[in-house]
Amino acid sequence: MTATHSIQVITIDGPAGAGKSTVAKRLAQKLNLSYLDTGAMYRALTLKAIQLNVNLEDEEAIVAMARETNIDLENHDSCSRVMLDGKDVSEDIRTLEVTNKTFYIAQKPSVRAIMVEWQRIIGSKKGIVVEGRDVGTVVFPKANKKFYLDANIDERSRRRAEELREKGKDVDEQQLTAEIIERDHKDLTRSVGPLKKADDAVCINTTHLSIDGVIEEMMKYIQQ
Repeated sequence: MTATHSIQVITIDGPAGAGKSTVAKRLAQKLNLSYLDTGAMYRALTLKAIQLNVNLEDEEAIVAMARETNIDLENHDSCSRVMLDGKDVSEDIRTLEVTNKTFYIAQKPSVRAIMVEWQRIIGSKKGIVVEGRDVGTVVFPKANKKFYLDANIDERSRRRAEELREKGKDVDEQQLTAEIIERDHKDLTRSVGPLKKADDAVCINTTHLSIDGVIEEMMKYIQQ
């Protein structure tokens, strides 16, 4: 089930800290579309696996768990909530443990197949701005508009540190930068659904741009 032009689908891919989430939420609001964070879906499944002590290396066990799981993304004005089996886990999925373990779930082909199916079903029902690592290449290859956001490593690390400090967390910036570099490597080199710029995606370097500046750039292409 791929997106057609009757329902608007805009994809935003890019590495961690490039500004995808903030931009996607704001763009969705501006265009009156729903916001879909594919990474949050993988995080929610990872959280459930941790809570149930499911072996993250056991693909069959993860798939069995996924088939018994309900993940829903709710949009309320400027706020989006991640619901896992009816419970709001929006904050729980952002812990360092979940962040560092999501890779194990995201690299499993049969788990990704289930996730992609869920994401396409959402995109077939309503107009969305969707962000992730492979949404323009794998999930919605026929999206109306595709973007790839990037920024230099120092800026991406700074943004992530700021985000964590705002939540009252202590940050070791050197360690954080190392973790982002490691995550980039994993995202770029995984065998299934790797981070990749779609051939027809517009690439925007957000290093020196404000959120409004990025949205302005995107709107130029969307209104073409």
